[in-house]
Amino acid sequence: MKKDKLSEKQEKFCQKYALSGNASDSAQSAGYASTSAKVQGFKLLQLPYINERIEELRSEMTTSYDVVKELEDQYAYAKKHGHTNSALKALEMLSKLRGNAPETKAFDKKANHDSMVGNFYIIGRKKIMEWMDEAEALGSEAVTRMMSHK
Repeated sequence: MKKDKLSEKQEKFCQKYALSGNASDSAQSAGYASTSAKVQGFKLLQLPYINERIEELRSEMTTSYDVVKELEDQYAYAKKHGHTNSALKALEMLSKLRGNAPETKAFDKKANHDSMVGNFYIIGRKKIMEWMDEAEALGSEAVTRMMSHK
């Protein structure tokens, strides 16, 4: 993948994502609007040339230092010596390195709303309207069934 095929924002997104693995934060850092960063990050990750560039960048990141082993050692030491916060931080970092992003944010009504609106945009008006028609056709029966599954 040649860098010149990407826009400046796309290249910045790839560089940030290769390091952090967080699409929303990477899109925002690259210059996309904070209100659409989550949707933009998702859309960018759907593009094969973006994924190709991210893999190129990740393959260039090398170190002779075994970060995972060091974090595992730090966790073991912290746990053994009762340093709970340090142990948790080491686990969090290990989790990120291994691709398991921890849930760090409390429920935010506005963020949830923005996320849903972004998802609606991705799904599209036509499909959303089909689902709305289906829900209306089912009427109270659908609501009753839905509530019984909770």
